[in-house]
Formats: sequence, structure tokens, C-alpha cells
Amino acid sequence: MAFLKRYLIPRLIQYVLVVWLGITVVFLIPRLTPNDPVMAMIGMIRARGSTLEPGSMDGIIADLTEMYGLQGSWLDQYWAFWGRLFRGDFGVSFFQFPARVSDLIANAMPWTLGLLLTTTAISWVVGNIIGGLAGYYTRKGWSRTLDAIAMVVRPLPYYIFAFALLLLLAGFMRWFPITGGASLGAIPSFTWAYIKDVLWHAFLPALSLVVLGGAVNFQIMKLLVQNVNAESFVQYAKLGGVTEGRIVRKYVIRNALLPQITGLALSLGQIFSGALITEIVYGYPGLGMLLYNSIVRADYNLIMGITIFSIVGITTAILIVDLAYPLFDPRVRYY
Repeated sequence: MAFLKRYLIPRLIQYVLVVWLGITVVFLIPRLTPNDPVMAMIGMIRARGSTLEPGSMDGIIADLTEMYGLQGSWLDQYWAFWGRLFRGDFGVSFFQFPARVSDLIANAMPWTLGLLLTTTAISWVVGNIIGGLAGYYTRKGWSRTLDAIAMVVRPLPYYIFAFALLLLLAGFMRWFPITGGASLGAIPSFTWAYIKDVLWHAFLPALSLVVLGGAVNFQIMKLLVQNVNAESFVQYAKLGGVTEGRIVRKYVIRNALLPQITGLALSLGQIFSGALITEIVYGYPGLGMLLYNSIVRADYNLIMGITIFSIVGITTAILIVDLAYPLFDPRVRYY
């Protein structure tokens, strides 16, 4: 009962508040920009050579305003926005009309999930294992070498590292394709030929995310293990004759891994940093590329739809990790 009152209920309330606040901010920010999507659409119609009669202009503006959910005051739009949100209706895209936002997100979501979840899992597992061993055997030559490499790689911006890999392995060596998620004209299917083609196109974006993410996890885990290794219970275990392998597995790495479990959920926020930039560099057809195009074109509905999916997804992932945390750290159960 104490766990329910002190941990579970406050955590659920915090989850609801964070989601509500994040979605509210997403609603407000596009409306604070100077761009008017309705007038931008009218400008595009005129740029294509279409002529509009003066009397029909007001009707077209009114129809577009209603279709995009921009009628009335901000408060009216806010209540209408939440009503559509509960129905799963994000409206239509401004600049890919009449495509619906939910359809565009559904088409881009598998690409980003496949890339982001895979690279996050690999970089987390590999970075923590190697970083934990390097932190325990800190005086070994290979540990110092890996630490020096991580110190050089980690500060590199995602776009610099991704662009360097693109120039070297795709432009100069020509081992991998330069852009896209699959070969031009490839028909999606559950065949080995198509799967191999997708993996071939995803290798460079995945490599850039794994290397940079692994370097971050490596350095953090190395420092955590060094701190745990200096604790008194580890020294007592060594004096008590416990084997070194058991100390590393059961005592040092296991205790140092607890903060990294929370970091695993937080790392999913890479969609707004590393993954977004990586998808832009490689022209990868995921949510990052879709979000970039929507920002450039001031596509309010698409911006809000992608951001809301990200807010709910990342917040839910963090909630799941927090609720599962007592399974890894029994001290939380007696908080």
C-alpha cells in the first residue's frame, strides 16, 4: 500500500500532467509563428497559375480555415483540438492535401521505429557491457584506447559524423547507397530480397547512431563502474575471496546499470536530435524527415501530429521503465 501511495499514484499523475502540458505547448507554438497556413495555401494555388475570382476568395479562405481547424478564438480551437485528438483525428496535411496526417505518420513510423529502436538497443547493450568492463579494468591498455576513441567520437555532432560516413563509405568507397530507405521502384514485401535491400540502405544511418550512442553509454557506464568499484562492499568482496568474474557481474556492473536503465527510455528522445538529423542527411523516409519537411513548410497539423506521437511515446516509455524499476532495485519497493 505504501508503494501505491508514495510511488505509483504520484507517478501516474505526473505522467498525465506531462502529456497534457506537452500537447498544450505543441498546440500553442505553431500558432505563435508568423506564418499563416491558409494564406500560404492560397499563395501556392496562385503560384501554380490558377486564377481565383474575387468573390470566391472569401469562400475558399473560410473553407480552408474550417478544414484546418483554425476557426474561432484560440480557446475554441483548443477545445476542438482535444476533441479531434481523442478521436484520433489529426486533420489533413496543409501541403500534402488531401493526405491525412495519421496516414502520413503511419507510413513513416515503421522506418523510424525500425531504425531508432534497433540502434538504441544495440548502442545501449554494447556500450554498457564494454564500458562496464573498461571501467573495472581501467588500467588495461585496451580500456585506455577505447576511452580515447570515445572521447574523440562523442563530442562530434550527429550531422558531421553522418556526413563523414556518407562521403567515405557511400561517396568515395561506393559500398552503400547515398539516400533513401530502399531501392527506387522496389515493391515492399516480406521477401529476403526486399529485406536485404532495406537493411543495405539502413546500414549507414544505423552505424552513425550506434557509434555515437554507444560512445555516450560507454563513457557514462565507465564512470559509474569506477565509482561503484570504489565502494566498501566491493572491497569487502575482494578481501573475502569472491572471484573477480562474480564481482564484476553480480556486484559492480549490476549496481552501476541502474541509472542506465532510466537513460534507456530517455534515449528514445533522439528522434528530435540524432535520429532526425541522421534521417535528413541520408534522406531516410522516417518521422525525422517528415518532421523536417513539415517545419520548413509550416504544416501545423503534421508538426503537431508527429510531436504528439513523440511526446506520448517517450513519456509512456519512461513511465514503463519507472514502473519496472522496482524489479531491478528492491530499495524502491520499501521507499
